[in-house]
Amino acid sequence: MRRDEQLARLNHTFDVLVIGGGATGLGVALDSASRGYSTLLVEARDFAQGTSSRSTKLVHGGVRYLERGDIKLVHEALHERGRLIRNAPHLVHELRFLIPTYHAWQLPYYGIGLKMYDLLAGRLGLSRSTIVTAGGAARLIPTINTDGLKGGVIYSDAQFNDSRLALILARTAVQQGATILNDAPVRDLLKDGGRVVGAVIDDTVNGERHEVYAHAVVNATGVFADEIRRMDDPAVKPMMAPSQGVHLVLDRSFLPSDTGILIPKTDDGRVIFIIPWQGHTLAGTTDTELADPELEPKAHEDEIDFILAHVDRFLTRKPSRSDVRAVFAGLRPLVRPLADDESTAALSYKRQLMESPSGLVTIAGGKWTTYRRMAEDTVNHVAGVAALPRRECLTADLPLLGATSRIPRWMEFGASADEAAEYEAKYPGILHPRLPYSLAMTAYVIENEMPVQLDDVLARRLRALLLDAEAAIDAAPTVAALMARLQNHDDAWVARQLESFTALAREHYVVGDGGRGMKAI
Repeated sequence: MRRDEQLARLNHTFDVLVIGGGATGLGVALDSASRGYSTLLVEARDFAQGTSSRSTKLVHGGVRYLERGDIKLVHEALHERGRLIRNAPHLVHELRFLIPTYHAWQLPYYGIGLKMYDLLAGRLGLSRSTIVTAGGAARLIPTINTDGLKGGVIYSDAQFNDSRLALILARTAVQQGATILNDAPVRDLLKDGGRVVGAVIDDTVNGERHEVYAHAVVNATGVFADEIRRMDDPAVKPMMAPSQGVHLVLDRSFLPSDTGILIPKTDDGRVIFIIPWQGHTLAGTTDTELADPELEPKAHEDEIDFILAHVDRFLTRKPSRSDVRAVFAGLRPLVRPLADDESTAALSYKRQLMESPSGLVTIAGGKWTTYRRMAEDTVNHVAGVAALPRRECLTADLPLLGATSRIPRWMEFGASADEAAEYEAKYPGILHPRLPYSLAMTAYVIENEMPVQLDDVLARRLRALLLDAEAAIDAAPTVAALMARLQNHDDAWVARQLESFTALAREHYVVGDGGRGMKAI
């Protein structure tokens, strides 16, 4: 997947133009292309740079939605979870969870609820839920707080690497015939007789402007959906109610287990997960309502303290601010409630598919787990809007790129055995002692996944920035030099990228009790 090759394919009218390169947009592009529709996806900055790379890394039915009685949503999500494990076993795997109980009534309450969770998954279910004693819980998770512990309920969901799945979706879509372009923001919509027929996009890499035409245009820009809708109709009523969720990354010693913890009720009525991820411990999340979403949201001090306080209650090893390896914030693309006084914590990830009078199709809401079903519904609708030949959806049983790979440490990258061997021979060595990446992997993503800026590699193609912000800073000069060599950049480009990345990394770092920012750089 090379950017110059994608640019060369803009010179014709497409069946479907997708705006937005996150989970939903990439899912729509893959679904559309796999049905044989000519498809173009444009992303303003980088694939999955927003919400889709900042999730809790779970593919799950949603235990809290079951508690609210939202059976339909949970049923759909559990079945999509099963399909994703089947179609992308190299990216998605089962993860066991413990719900610790400190009151006698909690064991039957959660035990019965999770039996229903098992039943709703049907034939696509994972390991069945079970009740364990306090001793059993402590053996599973040695650092669990046993003071007053009555026992726990064990259940299964799934875990994944969100931005890696996004990149694999993009590459699979290209395999299916789609044209995919990053760093191509939409500046305006094109209309003919009051109907949307395309968009004006800027190629910010080459400084060129293009008019692209399509029989149908899909707005899949997540929390920024209203911006595209206002291009269509400046007077349109906002539909998005974004909220921010923060996650902390700690050392694995805080959770030395392959089983995660679900804290079922926080002080603000949400849930918090403490899970193993990429050799570290991931804890989150919060819920903070936002008026003006940003592409690079920043964690607030009170959000960091909120998570640390809740983790402190359930683990014997108490984390402090100086234990945080990295912090990241993501935005939830929630659709506005009918009642103005409803908080975002009370909203679910229900999706909304709508068509404007001009024919602009907007798909909003949803979550990673249900991206495929959202895409299927969207393309079904778009086929009618554009009078395209009716074709069946194929993605329910479509293996993603690399699904058959069994190459140790390379499975997430979709590389063949020959490619992995070639890159390992050409680029020996590791990227950084505290990061699980080789120089070969770094070169591979630079040459095959269209990164434009340094953070595209260190934050999304590799997860260095989210795993260990300080190590990512240390590795940045090596990666920048390699990008410059492989993409023909000069020293001035390297200097600009290092300055920009260091500033970004400061927002992913926590120091002591008083301040944010890097230690000495």
